[in-house]
Amino acid sequence: MHAQRVARDLISGLPDEVLGKILSFLPTHHAATTSVLSKSWRNLLPLVDKLELTEDHPSGRCSLGFPGFVEKTLTLLDRPCSVIKKVHLNCDHLHGESRFYSWIRTVLERGVLDFHLESSRMYRVETEFFTSNTLVELTISGALYPEGELPPEGLFFPALKRLSIVLVAFADCDMYDDFVLGCPVLEELILYYADDDQPPGWNGNVSSPSIKRLTISHDYPDYPETHIYIWFDTPSLVYLDYSGHVARRYTAEMGSLEEARLNLLPWEQLIDSDEEDDDFDGYGPRWEKRSKDATGLVAMISNVKTLHLSSDSLEVIHSLCKVMPAFQNLLKLSFESDKERGWQVVPLLLNSSPNLETLVIKGLVHKVTSRCGDACLCIRKKTKGECCLSTCQVKVLKIIGYRGTCREQKQMSHFLANLKCLETVKVRVEGDHREDNHANNTYQRITNALMKLPRVSSNCRIHFL
Repeated sequence: MHAQRVARDLISGLPDEVLGKILSFLPTHHAATTSVLSKSWRNLLPLVDKLELTEDHPSGRCSLGFPGFVEKTLTLLDRPCSVIKKVHLNCDHLHGESRFYSWIRTVLERGVLDFHLESSRMYRVETEFFTSNTLVELTISGALYPEGELPPEGLFFPALKRLSIVLVAFADCDMYDDFVLGCPVLEELILYYADDDQPPGWNGNVSSPSIKRLTISHDYPDYPETHIYIWFDTPSLVYLDYSGHVARRYTAEMGSLEEARLNLLPWEQLIDSDEEDDDFDGYGPRWEKRSKDATGLVAMISNVKTLHLSSDSLEVIHSLCKVMPAFQNLLKLSFESDKERGWQVVPLLLNSSPNLETLVIKGLVHKVTSRCGDACLCIRKKTKGECCLSTCQVKVLKIIGYRGTCREQKQMSHFLANLKCLETVKVRVEGDHREDNHANNTYQRITNALMKLPRVSSNCRIHFL
């Protein structure tokens, strides 16, 4: 006689708190449907720790419609047993300004810790009541328009630690400044303003005594007038990630900065001085070289310990930085290469970084130019004096995206022959070269060729990642 198989519901036997945590991993409209499974599941939705109320989910097409679904779901925040700490509200359609704002106030008044507010339709946000004493993380994104009176004592979010502002148009510059200053313990600020159908929404200023991490993406190539003056008053800042077209002037208070990541974009193709002509009009290359200046930005990051540069940044600093400061504290330098961008500034960076220990390069192939000095072998030159690599204190060299071409191998040979203090070389060969015999042979050829290169440092060891 065969043993009878009995289906067992192991999940329903779990504690309610565990079931609530499991439901938190589901979109809210899916988690809500579990209430019909049995009586024991009816009251589990208040035990989820986050609500995902986005109009691109099928909840917007349920019998209640999206507004009805939102309002019914937000009543969960009033339950004494509610543990909801994170809410994501995303509206793709207009539902009435008063109704939309009532949803916002409900979230802010119920002790939520993390709020992501997003809309592709224009909604005015009344700033006088846009406040919470419990919110720790806030993201506002899209066609939102904060305006109105300031909240009591100018405090928007007294407990907020992380603020992300994405394509939000404030009523004026003062409102933006007041909004940031109204978060007195803010530690991280993310500003994202990329080129879209709307004019730029960021005024170029960041002022906060508490911010430690700042990420800015400001990309409006059709609005050069908005890149005139960039000002940072952030004395506690330790990390800066800045991406945008080079401005005319930079001013900053960033005495605590330890790490910077720059992606400086040129307005036009940069032209070396011996290639310029006398004919220019509007915002052409000559205008950029006369009006845009990266000197202040480079100077204000000169105390960092870690510096990351994009390939565009290399050329912008070379062409638009009048004076290269000394990077006395710099221990790690990383930069990206591009076949359309040169290494002209690399020798100057290395000579200005006497304590550099780690050099990371993503890709060795770059634009061939006679201005790279002796940092590379683009064009063989008769060097006067010692090679800039020979005076480097670099102990660790990391190469990412190595393909083993003849040009790359020559560059590696140049590094190994001149970096006298080198102890460790880490190489990440591009692609998976060990999937089949042919690929494995290619990988072995590349790695074997590298291992055979002579090294000026007897302590140097090569590792493949």
